[in-house]
Amino acid sequence: MSRIVVMGAGSWGTTVAKVIADAGFEVMLWSRREEVANEINETQRNSDYLPGIDLPVNLTATSDLELALRDAEQVYLAIPSQSLRESLTAWKEFIPKTATLISLMKGLEQGTGLRMSEVMVQATGLPMTHMAVVSGPNLALEIAKQEPAASVCACADPERANEVARTCSNDYFTVFTNQDVIGTELGGVLKNLIAVAIGIVNGLGYGQNTKASIMTRGLAEITKFAVAHGARRRTMFGLAGLGDLIATSESSLSRNFRAGEMLGKGYTKREVLKRMQQTAEGLSSVEPVLESASQKGIEMPIVAQVSDVLNGRMKPQEFGRQLNLADDVEVEF
Repeated sequence: MSRIVVMGAGSWGTTVAKVIADAGFEVMLWSRREEVANEINETQRNSDYLPGIDLPVNLTATSDLELALRDAEQVYLAIPSQSLRESLTAWKEFIPKTATLISLMKGLEQGTGLRMSEVMVQATGLPMTHMAVVSGPNLALEIAKQEPAASVCACADPERANEVARTCSNDYFTVFTNQDVIGTELGGVLKNLIAVAIGIVNGLGYGQNTKASIMTRGLAEITKFAVAHGARRRTMFGLAGLGDLIATSESSLSRNFRAGEMLGKGYTKREVLKRMQQTAEGLSSVEPVLESASQKGIEMPIVAQVSDVLNGRMKPQEFGRQLNLADDVEVEF
C-alpha cells in the first residue's frame, strides 16, 4: 500500500483522510496541534472540526512533521492557502523527491496571484508533473457522513492522477480524472467568490430569482476568467466548476456562503473574519482574481461588487442591482 499522509487536520483534511481510510488504505493525518492528534488517536474523533463523526482505526494522527512525511508517496495538502509557501519551505527537506503532492486548497496566493500548484512547484522545486489537484462539490461534513459524492483529480501526469483517484475512491466517494490542472484549480478558487455573492443576497433576504441570476451570470464570469488563463471551457461545466458552484452557493456548510451571508447582514470584513472558525478562502482570493482579470482586460462585475461590499465601498443593499453591467452575451456551453 502507498505511504499516504494528509497535512492539515481541519474539517476537509480530516474528511479526506477518512475517505482514504474508508477505501482501505493506512493513512497518517498531520496536525499542527498536538492535542488534536492525541484526541484522534485516543478516541477516533476530531471534535473541533468533525463533531459526531467516528474515524476509522486505520487513520492515525501525529504532530511530528518528520514522522508524517517520512517515505511518503502521496502528500495531501489541506492547510490555509496563504500559509502554503511558508509551510512548504519549512517542510521541503522532509518531502520525498518522488512524492505526488495533492492540493486540497481553493485559493490564490495574495501578492503573486499564483495558483496553489504553482506555489507548490516554486516552494519545493519538484516538477509540475508531481502536482495534482482534487476539487469538486466537497462539503466536508456531508462527505464525512458518507453521503454519496464525486470529485475530480487533475494532474499533468495521467498515471499519478489515476493513482490518486484509486486512493480516494470508495463506495460513497468517486474521483474522476483529467489533465486540466488550471481549470480544475481555478474552478475551485472562483466558485468561492460567487458563493460569497450568493451569501450576501441571502443575508439581505432576497429570493431564488436573484440567487439564480447571480449564480448563472457568475458562472459566465468565472468561465471567461478561467479560459483566458488556459483552462478548458468544459472543465468549468463539470464537477470542479458548475458542480462545486452549486454545492457551495447555498449551503450553510459552505464557509464562503456563511461569510457572504454575514456581509449581507451588515457585518464588516473584520467582524466576519473574527467570527469565522475556519478560513473562507474566497475572501482572500477576491483581490488577486480581480487584479489578474484587470491585467487581461476581463470584466467581472459580480466579483467586483463582492470586493466593494467586503471593503466597505458598497452597501450590501446595493448588491446585485448592477447585473446590467455584465456583458449581454449568454454563457456559451
